[in-house]
Amino acid sequence: MSNRKVAFITGASRGIGAESAVALAKVGWDVAITARTLNDGESQNYAVGERALPGSLAATAQAVHAAGGQALCLKADILDQASIISAAEQAIAHFGSVDLLFNNAVYQGDGNQQNLLDVTDQQLKNIYQSNIFTPLALVKSLLPSMLDLDVSTVINMVSFTAFNDPPVPAAEGGWGFAYPSSKAAFGRMAGSLRAEHKNTGLRVFNLEPGTVITEVMRELGIDEKVLKGFKSCTPQAIAAVVAWLAENEPSEAWQPRDILRGPAIAKHLGVLSIESLL
Repeated sequence: MSNRKVAFITGASRGIGAESAVALAKVGWDVAITARTLNDGESQNYAVGERALPGSLAATAQAVHAAGGQALCLKADILDQASIISAAEQAIAHFGSVDLLFNNAVYQGDGNQQNLLDVTDQQLKNIYQSNIFTPLALVKSLLPSMLDLDVSTVINMVSFTAFNDPPVPAAEGGWGFAYPSSKAAFGRMAGSLRAEHKNTGLRVFNLEPGTVITEVMRELGIDEKVLKGFKSCTPQAIAAVVAWLAENEPSEAWQPRDILRGPAIAKHLGVLSIESLL
């Protein structure tokens, strides 16, 4: 068992999760990574239907190994709470402890962009299961052992949409009700954890990544043209911020007990890519 620190990252087959695994490996961390897609070419259900998108846990693990880290691939689905709990147990059994939990994965099925009157009960249940109940179960699974460490960290990915009204309806470049409401609820976790464990080495941050174009968004037709009114940020830049937060204390000027704005931190650190920080 090595002395390297260990991060547990959900949604690590592509995008911010995958890039964060690599960024952490570059600064000396090992990672337990979870997602639905274990190998390249596997199809998953997204809001646009069955798709085989670029990226997989296997590909992320290969990049982590190339960066000098060890990656434990754990296939799990945030819609299946038991699979995530099992992944947490396997990570502890394999590494002995987890120093950082990055709750990055989000629900990517039907309902995220529905108007309020159109979202179904089942869609809402799926969104809340994925974005609230499953990450809560993961925290409950990992936190007891994390509290035994001198320092441990939880980073929860939140959303600008959770705290701001849409400028226009979802179909016109805004956002709906279900996804933002789940992220607003999720955003309240950090404050509770800090209050309940204030005399420990636990650090908890809400990280808001700004607009990041993902493979799923492209499949939905949400690309740079649709989002031309929003300033986008790359997955690599947010990953570099995650790696920095893993080992550094954010400035009080950034209001770390509120919401850390990923793009603003990236700009402050001069981060345009992972390589520019590490």
